[in-house]
Amino acid sequence: MKHLTILVPDGENNLSSIVGAYKIFSKANAYRKEIFKVELAGISKAVDFYGGLFTARPHKHITDIKKTDLVIIPSLNHNYEQTVAANTELVDWISKQYRQGAEVASICTGAYLLAATGLLDHRNCSTHWSAADHLKQLHPKVNLQTDQLITDEHGIYTNGGAYSFLNLILYLVEKYYGRETAIFCSKVFQIEMDRDSQSTFIIFKGQRLHTDELVKKAQYYLENKIDERVSIEQLAASFAIGRRNFDRRFIKATGNTPTEYSQRVKIEAAKKAFEASRKTINEVMYEVGYSDMKAFREVFRKITGLSPLEYRNRYNKDAA
Repeated sequence: MKHLTILVPDGENNLSSIVGAYKIFSKANAYRKEIFKVELAGISKAVDFYGGLFTARPHKHITDIKKTDLVIIPSLNHNYEQTVAANTELVDWISKQYRQGAEVASICTGAYLLAATGLLDHRNCSTHWSAADHLKQLHPKVNLQTDQLITDEHGIYTNGGAYSFLNLILYLVEKYYGRETAIFCSKVFQIEMDRDSQSTFIIFKGQRLHTDELVKKAQYYLENKIDERVSIEQLAASFAIGRRNFDRRFIKATGNTPTEYSQRVKIEAAKKAFEASRKTINEVMYEVGYSDMKAFREVFRKITGLSPLEYRNRYNKDAA
């Protein structure tokens, strides 16, 4: 029998991702022959959640688990750096288990704990969209793939935000137990199968965790010209900088080209218009500086994973 360790870090973390992982794997064990012995492990005998409203008592201290086959790192709530600093023993243990052949999966902002091991350096990683910029700032060697719901690379799994962890757990159930068991768990827990993107849920708030003042001025300009078609060549020239150097600095600071940034700003404005008004798709398209429906639709789908009509119908009952 294989061994599954669900970690219970000290400090602020998310109880639902611990309980959810435990329940789904337990149900998979009950449906098929028991593949995993599932245990919670940490560095404290008990960890409080939500001001002491709930308490988790791990089965074992991590030092009592010499070898495991799969490690699940739960989501961390907030104060990520403090939580990682309080769990250095866990960080070392995760690294050791991976070197011994274990696979490791991080849930949501559990990616901070996984990144602290160095195992994510030069590897793909997803996390909650709201934490992506901060994580990238702390760990620039990590290849963040925020649009992806799940990454799977060399026995390391990561996933997007909040309750999307349920999709990661189903993904792991299918890998270890088979498709039939995953479908069974999907039906019991009413989780959609085969989701692969969290693009629809991302709220774009700009990427400002950098110190390049020129880029910040350019961002401000783009954010205030939503209804216009901005020439990036002219924008670069207005800052007395060549286009190639401008693009390079913009990408280094934000992770996007100026064109991509402008598109994200415009599409975020379009999303809000679709959510809160009964404006037609054409009206919204013109308001955010597009005149070509095909181009608008293609960029909208690229960023959100949905067409403008699908998005409006999903998030605006009155318009639908």
